[in-house]
Amino acid sequence: MARRSDHTREELTRMALDAAHSITAREGLRGLRARQIARDIGYTIGTLYNLFEDLDDLILHMNGETLDALYAVCAEVRLKGEPVEDLEALAERYLDFTHGHPQQWSAVFEHKLPHGRVLPEWYSEKVARLMALEAQALAPLFPNGDPEEIEHHARVLWTSLFGMALVESAGRLPEGETARSLVRSLIETYVAGLNGAPAR
Repeated sequence: MARRSDHTREELTRMALDAAHSITAREGLRGLRARQIARDIGYTIGTLYNLFEDLDDLILHMNGETLDALYAVCAEVRLKGEPVEDLEALAERYLDFTHGHPQQWSAVFEHKLPHGRVLPEWYSEKVARLMALEAQALAPLFPNGDPEEIEHHARVLWTSLFGMALVESAGRLPEGETARSLVRSLIETYVAGLNGAPAR
């Protein structure tokens, strides 16, 4: 085992999170164990728990980085004020990311905190930042700018997108269907409904 003085706290934190990402990518969240992380970085479990409150805290930080990575990809989309086009562009980025990082993305939704423990504010802010991109794409449909209504519809689309991607990853879509085709139909129909017009 390496000595604690071999690395700074910041370096150790980075090493632990990198190891957690690597293990999760190979084995999924169920394969993530504190002992394995400590072994991979060459330190003791005690050192690991000097960096994080517990394994749940470490997973939250790992998942937070996954949310940051997804946000960075989606934020590259230049919104044009055309809801269907903008929402489809964001969905494409989302699906590309989740297809490229299936285990890490699954970990975001699989991880459950112990009963009575709430998500820290910094984590909720990362989720809200992603949701805000959907809301921004929907905003032209709401000239009165009701934030709560826009947020509600953004949440509907976000959770629907996740569900379609999940069903596809589980291999449960009928032959010839893809998450992308379903998402396009959902967005076009949903936006048409908000416009009070028939879907294309």
